[in-house]
Amino acid sequence: MTPEFIREALRQVRYPGFSRDIISFGLVKEVTCEPGLVKVRIELATRDPKVPEQIFQDCHAILDPLPDIGSVKIEIDVKDAPAAAGGHGSTVGKSSIPGVKRIIAVASGKGGVGKSTIAANLAVALSATGAKVGLCDCDLYGPSVAQMFGANERPMANEHDEIIPLEAHGLKLMSMGFLLEDRSPVIVRGPMATRYTQQFLRQVAWEDLDYLVLDLPPGTGDIQLTIVQTVSVDGALIVTTPQEVALIDARKAVSMFAKVNVPILGLIENMAWFECDAGKKYYLFGKDGGVREAEHLNVPLLGQIPIDLPTREGGDSGSPVALLPSGQNIVSDAFHALAAKIRAKLPVV
Repeated sequence: MTPEFIREALRQVRYPGFSRDIISFGLVKEVTCEPGLVKVRIELATRDPKVPEQIFQDCHAILDPLPDIGSVKIEIDVKDAPAAAGGHGSTVGKSSIPGVKRIIAVASGKGGVGKSTIAANLAVALSATGAKVGLCDCDLYGPSVAQMFGANERPMANEHDEIIPLEAHGLKLMSMGFLLEDRSPVIVRGPMATRYTQQFLRQVAWEDLDYLVLDLPPGTGDIQLTIVQTVSVDGALIVTTPQEVALIDARKAVSMFAKVNVPILGLIENMAWFECDAGKKYYLFGKDGGVREAEHLNVPLLGQIPIDLPTREGGDSGSPVALLPSGQNIVSDAFHALAAKIRAKLPVV
């Protein structure tokens, strides 16, 4: 028996609810082999006691039958767990990022529903309440924060080798888009994507923030799990459009966060309607799909965001629509109403 042999065997152990194994996620920190005894030390961050229990059982199920292995001792070090139960509106413990009071994940089950637009404008609207806000673009393959905030500088490092986030419109920003040329694709495999994500969260000087908004990539994959393993997320916002094809994937996103015990703050129905100059509403993607889905999932519907031309223009020009004064734009007003609800659910002191 060698540590390498044991690690290879443990690649059969999946993280509960996901397809990736505990070795590739970097959860196995130490393996030692002594005569008649194998020790495995695992570190993970979760508030769900069922997760370490399942991993413990699965590790024994893989290792115990191996010939000549002797005794197997599995030690699991659980960080940030268990915290308060993840009820809606409940607090769930302190952030594991120094100086950041609250961490909000903006997620979707699929792309094309306007998740980044929601994240960017929510961050702007939260800042307008007087809060100190940061926005981290965790979508490595399709970063959009640089374009949406008109920021194209390269970030610098401080004396502690931490990345200094860029600032625009009063927010602190970090995105892969700041590190690449406009036409440079991000070509990285799972482990490297995990490393970049961890660096954006833990090696950026985010200090002195009330809220850090995380713009997650679409789907329910490795980066999402890396985030909940790396930091304590206070709550998730699920973005969808009213159409059924989007709602199907919104359900998957809700299910994913439930598996890792991250509270769902609520559902946001984006592109809810288009209102013409004559005041007539056109429900381009169906009507009230998000309303019905929120009721079905038993989560709050935090807002219905219309689609309009100024929102698109603001995103393209680096001036998010939520910067418009109250009463000047219906979409801007919707984002400020959303920010007020988030502040009520996740107050800071």
